[in-house]
Amino acid sequence: MYRTALSALLSHWRRHPMQLGSLLLGLALATALWSGVQAINAEARASYDRAAGVLAQDRLEQLVPTDGQRFSQEVYVALRRAGWDISPVLEGRWSRAGRSVRILGIEPLSLPAGAAPQPVAAGGDMAAFLSQPGQGFAAPQTVAALDGADGLPPLTAAPDMVPGMVLVDIGIAQGLLRAEGEVSRLLVAPAQPVGRTPLGEVAPGLSLRAPQAEADVANLTGSFHLNLTAFGFLSFAVGLFIVHSAIGLAFEQRRPMFRTLRALGLPLGALVAILAAEVLILALAAGLVGIGLGYGIAAALLPDVAATLRGLYGAALPGSLSLRPEWWLGGLGIAMLGAGVAAAQSLWRLWHLPLLAPAQPRAWARASARALARQGALAGGLAVVAVLAGLFGQGVAGGFVLLGALLLSAALALPGVLALILGAAERASRGALAQWFWADTRQQLPGLSLALMALLLALAANVGVGTMVASFRLTFTGWLDQRLSSEFYVTARNEAEAGRLHDWLEPRSDALLPIWKIEGPVRGRTAEVYGVADHPTYSENWPILTGTPDLWQSLARGEGAIVNEQLWRREGLRLGDSLTLPGGAERALVGVYSDYGNPRGQVIIGVEDLTALYPEVERLRYAIRIDPEKVPDLRRALVDEFGLPADNMIDQASVKRFSLQVFERTFAVTAALNVLTMGVAGFAMFTSLLTLATMRLPQLAPVWALGLTRGRLARLELVRALLLAALTMVLALPVGLVLAWALLSVVNVAAFGWRLPMHVFPADWLWLGALALAAAGLAAAWPALRLARMPPLRLLKVFADER
Repeated sequence: MYRTALSALLSHWRRHPMQLGSLLLGLALATALWSGVQAINAEARASYDRAAGVLAQDRLEQLVPTDGQRFSQEVYVALRRAGWDISPVLEGRWSRAGRSVRILGIEPLSLPAGAAPQPVAAGGDMAAFLSQPGQGFAAPQTVAALDGADGLPPLTAAPDMVPGMVLVDIGIAQGLLRAEGEVSRLLVAPAQPVGRTPLGEVAPGLSLRAPQAEADVANLTGSFHLNLTAFGFLSFAVGLFIVHSAIGLAFEQRRPMFRTLRALGLPLGALVAILAAEVLILALAAGLVGIGLGYGIAAALLPDVAATLRGLYGAALPGSLSLRPEWWLGGLGIAMLGAGVAAAQSLWRLWHLPLLAPAQPRAWARASARALARQGALAGGLAVVAVLAGLFGQGVAGGFVLLGALLLSAALALPGVLALILGAAERASRGALAQWFWADTRQQLPGLSLALMALLLALAANVGVGTMVASFRLTFTGWLDQRLSSEFYVTARNEAEAGRLHDWLEPRSDALLPIWKIEGPVRGRTAEVYGVADHPTYSENWPILTGTPDLWQSLARGEGAIVNEQLWRREGLRLGDSLTLPGGAERALVGVYSDYGNPRGQVIIGVEDLTALYPEVERLRYAIRIDPEKVPDLRRALVDEFGLPADNMIDQASVKRFSLQVFERTFAVTAALNVLTMGVAGFAMFTSLLTLATMRLPQLAPVWALGLTRGRLARLELVRALLLAALTMVLALPVGLVLAWALLSVVNVAAFGWRLPMHVFPADWLWLGALALAAAGLAAAWPALRLARMPPLRLLKVFADER
């Protein structure tokens, strides 16, 4: 009995291969988008775990300075003499000629057991590591990127190293970072000697920090990966609409079969169990295909994700993708869970309907109406959650609660809103054909609602994310015009050449502005400290967000400092607050400026103040103010007369062009996911319309028999699809604009530390609306063409069938 029932149920898919294909493809696409995103996130997490495991900082306590600054190694010596079993660490960023890398200096002989990095623990040449010029270990890609860089010790490739990091002896690190006699933190061995002197008596400026389960960069980039996960889940949800629609329509088509099987004695529980097993088998097959597609998507997007993380956060990711069990097993699980959720409603209805009711369309319709009412109530509840999250939510989590509740509420409310609009149009129409068209369109909403909800989500996401990116682009280009006000930039190869370059350029330029900086801890995190000259270039062009009226004079007098928006927001600073610079000097905060795209804090003081505080500052780079028409001649003269390499010069236009290229690549992942989501939504419409075309023959045959031609019916079907897509686009627009506001004003501030103004782009909406109409038109074209060419005999047979 059960085998016969299963064979009968599966025969439906043999008779409807297109429907089976849409179900499998929809679930495979949904799984592919989700698993692709999770593969990228898993690769990033593995990289962060390696970073957290460096020097066993995920297992060892550390002594860190309470003021966030480096401290003298004499403190380390004093603690060792007081009985503490500790090991010093120095870290910072080394930059030279456009190349930048994180330096990690260790003292290998005092490291706690198990804390030595693998290259050191593997028994390398310890004498070479400890002596001058020393030996450095780095990931193979980092060694390749630093090939030929001056100033670094010889580098050895170590596959287990974190990309973007160079491991050296602490003495070498002090020289590279110009931090003679300084230490960043102290590693504390698990077993400490009994009777050691209390920390407060020996080093009151240090505090004990618990082991870090994650590297700092993992916390910093958490919002980005949450954003990526949210987009992947949105894409998965849009794909599930295809699955839900295909399963729901298959249940509709098999209602007479369910009645027959029940009448033949098949228990209801057995019928539901067989249908559930059928769904899980299909989900397993589609999930395996989706994981393969997801791997391809992740491999294609990983370079752009790595560029985004490097550009926005300074985080380094490997360029290759590994097949990790956590994401592909998760992909299979989410595929089966998604298919189960998509089938749950139909299985629940089947379980609760009476024996013969599945064959009665009206009974099934009443069940659908009750579900629509519950759906509307849920939409209202989610709308309240979205409002509360917008008013009282905090941080990235609050922003994503707002986004999720907003999108789900809008999607769930869409069928009801469309039903109201179509009902009003029906009441306002005149003529039998017009009234039938509006009534028939409203009758098709249950079958098309899921596809239209998917289209709404895709359109709203495109409007929201597109508005965010376009607003960022507009603001970013204007900001570049302010920041890159100088016409030409040059970098000397060494200090002696820099002095000659200064003397050579001074009579040949309108102004010679130093671009000198040091890096060091500010408020506990590594920040860049720049010096600026007292020149109108800065006071007239620099993008100040807020500041005192005499902020530039304060900088020139060496009495103040300005910081970028990221540092200002992260630390909750206010004008007038005292800011401790690397080395302990303090300056009053007199201004805040915008600094889009920079992952770290930045401080600007007067250039004379900078050289006084840090005499060792590297003085190699200059910005040159000159007539733009003279830039080509100056470039040639620097090469021919002065002998400066062409790679050490760059003009304003080239800097802007490079910056915009970085910007476009940063958002390439978002654009790709947008396109994929729109494609999935269009496919959802196609599958729904194609399946409904067959089921609608009982409604279309009487109208055809009354004199409406097949061609005109086909045109009406096409107009119906375009109308529903246009209404969905109109309803998606306000949802997308609220989404853009939430991204710019809530998520962006919490994730990146800067706020962007919101701009609207009506031309983009028109283009997106045209794209939605084109997708709907293409989706409806084939079903309409089939209807136009349908033999009259098939329409006549409708009247002979039992209904």
